[in-house]
Amino acid sequence: MAEHDTNARPGISRARLAHIAAWSIDLPADEADRACAGIVEKTYARGACICPKNTLLESWTGVVTGLIKIGTVSPEGRSVTFTGVPAGGWFGEGTVLKNEPRRYDIVALRDTRMAFMDRTTFMWLVENSVAFNRFLVQQLNERLGHFMALLEYDRLLDVTPRLARCIASLFNPVLYPGAGDHLEITQEELGLLSGMTRQVANQSLKALEKDGVVRLEYGGVTVVDLDRLRSYGA
Repeated sequence: MAEHDTNARPGISRARLAHIAAWSIDLPADEADRACAGIVEKTYARGACICPKNTLLESWTGVVTGLIKIGTVSPEGRSVTFTGVPAGGWFGEGTVLKNEPRRYDIVALRDTRMAFMDRTTFMWLVENSVAFNRFLVQQLNERLGHFMALLEYDRLLDVTPRLARCIASLFNPVLYPGAGDHLEITQEELGLLSGMTRQVANQSLKALEKDGVVRLEYGGVTVVDLDRLRSYGA
């Protein structure tokens, strides 16, 4: 795993925890302190493989700043993207619960800062925190619906509707809280996340803007009509 600050020390402040983890807001003070003690932050350069497929990463992971891609490469060299995770998203709870290797690569699409909660702390919260378990149930349920939708539009939709659903998925208020209506993302990054070239992504974005569902801005996309974006091409 290629990272900048290899000597990062575990432990963050309560204020920092509240800033990087929306799920922590409902934790009682003692549980929040336990969570703080088990988290370390690390920074990765654009293009870095944060965790290769089949690696046992004994941490629950969150994106503090930046953007990551979750995907894999087939034995024939075909790259497949499962989803992207913007700042505010936490993921990998299933593999941590099962204590098994990650079945995908985690790649930084831009300079990205990650938070890692060690498995001991994660399992302590699972075993002792009602608030944390309530969050996990909602998170896992939302994740299942998210991936079922991704599978559906990847198989059934043309490029422009597929890009629309890809953008909409990054504005999921449960998985990625605090996203607002603007996403700082390049056309190249959108292409990587939706499995198309930058040129095709550019054409599709222009079509979406013409239809009034997004507004293209320098270095990002603003969603004008999220409901229409979620059902675009239906």
